[in-house]
Amino acid sequence: MVQIGYTMMTEQAGPRALVDDLVAAERAGFDFSVTSDHYFPWLDSQGHAPYAWSVLGAAAQATSRIPLMTYVTCPTVRYHPAVVAQKAATMQLLSEGRFRLGLGSGENLNEHVVGAGWPSPQVRLDMLEEAVEIIRALFTGENVNHQGTHFDVSNARLWDVPDELPPIGVAVSGGRSCSLAGRLADLVIATEPKAELLESFDRHGGSGKPRVGQLPVCYDTDKDAAIARARDQFRWSVGGWPVNSELPGPSGFAGATQYVTREDIAEQIPCGDDVDSFVDAVRPFVDAGFTEVALVQVGGDQQRPFIDWAEQKLLPALREL
Repeated sequence: MVQIGYTMMTEQAGPRALVDDLVAAERAGFDFSVTSDHYFPWLDSQGHAPYAWSVLGAAAQATSRIPLMTYVTCPTVRYHPAVVAQKAATMQLLSEGRFRLGLGSGENLNEHVVGAGWPSPQVRLDMLEEAVEIIRALFTGENVNHQGTHFDVSNARLWDVPDELPPIGVAVSGGRSCSLAGRLADLVIATEPKAELLESFDRHGGSGKPRVGQLPVCYDTDKDAAIARARDQFRWSVGGWPVNSELPGPSGFAGATQYVTREDIAEQIPCGDDVDSFVDAVRPFVDAGFTEVALVQVGGDQQRPFIDWAEQKLLPALREL
């Protein structure tokens, strides 16, 4: 049975609302949760970008059952991998073993803020691979000294290391990232239901490991209102990864997606309150081999109606997939 997750989307709600909504999602029966890690929203209309790791710490204390996961953190530009290792170990302790560290090569949207420039895709993957190796080394609790191509670590050690280390997930979008994930990750992350990504992950050592997908949805009893909200706040998602990783700010995404129509949105994001259309949108992930799918309800102020509806109707229907 595929597990169904809830997304704390930091781009569309403030920190207290994110935690309160996760408490409700846990109560409603969602199997797991994921959290985005942004410095900017994709579009101004989303309107938020609190610090994800503070939100996660609060979430760990406010909940008791639901697993937590970054989806995803970039451990290469805005954060040094030694700091990410410390944050992840601390989160695993705070959550009593419920945390997974999802990593990716990042987006210019968030990483540009430190003024270090935005590397090419090939360099970003090289940096990600080196970062994962540093994080794994620090998870041993031993002193780490590292002089690498992209990072230096000088006499670093984690003093609070959980007995059960947080599993590491790596986001994939092509052959090189699948190879990296298969060799170095405990699970794979993808936002598109492409079986070829999972097959490549398996070929490089990922066979039998969890695979986590994500799907935007927009519940509302008024379907037209749902489509309008999805277009207003989530039209950036139709651009695809090569575009989304490069644009530097919300104004760039607004310009790049100004001609996205309501029909375009309705074809890609299930909108309204028809359970079958939401189930049909999840099904390609299941058919491709994903073991977990996290849903993103569009609209920070529309989480509670979605969670209530999901508890009563959507989750029971998805359990049958």
